[in-house]
Amino acid sequence: MPRIALATYDPGAEPSHDTDLPVLVRALGDAGAEAESRYWDDPAVDWGGYDLVVIRSTWDYSWRAAEFAAWVERAGALTRLANPVPVVRWNTDKRYLGELAAAGVPTVDTRYVAPGEPAVLPADREFVIKPTSGAGARYAARYTPAERDTALRQLARMHAEGLTAMVQPYLPGIDVNGERALQFFGGRLLHASRKAAVLSPGTPYDADKVAHPGLEPWQPTDAEIAVAEKALAAVPGTSGLLYARVDLVDGDDGEPRLMELELVEPNLFLWLHPGSLPPVTEAILRAAGPA
Repeated sequence: MPRIALATYDPGAEPSHDTDLPVLVRALGDAGAEAESRYWDDPAVDWGGYDLVVIRSTWDYSWRAAEFAAWVERAGALTRLANPVPVVRWNTDKRYLGELAAAGVPTVDTRYVAPGEPAVLPADREFVIKPTSGAGARYAARYTPAERDTALRQLARMHAEGLTAMVQPYLPGIDVNGERALQFFGGRLLHASRKAAVLSPGTPYDADKVAHPGLEPWQPTDAEIAVAEKALAAVPGTSGLLYARVDLVDGDDGEPRLMELELVEPNLFLWLHPGSLPPVTEAILRAAGPA
């Protein structure tokens, strides 16, 4: 009977946003595992007492990046961690997009502006600013060239907090075809979803956003699957990859572009795809078996 921990965040007095978590814990238990959800930052947890720790919904980590990185290293030294430590370390900094672009993966054009570096903002189209470490559209905003001064104030605020910014063109195809999320588990395509645009014009960068507006099932195209597989093949150390979510949008040419590759704590949307629960359960059990 393998012992499996699903790492999540502490919601405090609020209900957890991970509605899939109790369903997955129950499914693993029904399949013969000893499974439980544990808060990643709980100092009382003996992570070495588990055969496998699956990072599931540590959704406050981007606010506490250094603390989370230390926990990943510590837990990964005590037991098997999914995804593996090097993959998590690489994926928590969105500068990985530059590496994937250099490897030939079609990505959204991205410039990085670290603290102390001058900002070069597009003067002929809408653009987006967001941090290289973030989740749920935190510190993300959409601007027109006429809003340059507001965008510069956002950059100054982010730099004051030690954050490196990403500057990307806003691709209008998002407003037409949305953003598609292809989810892989156990090395196979699990399911896909589509959501509407997250960033509305005029929404302040420090305002709360709806992370997955209008989410619905999606049948991925051959072109989308090809880009997703190319992105995953370019990830360093993919031999131990248990799960992945590949977020795609349409470029100006109508072809899919990688917007983000989520290898840390992607929402699985099992509530939207209940048929995916059995293969997810089976893949976790396989990962918890003998090395």
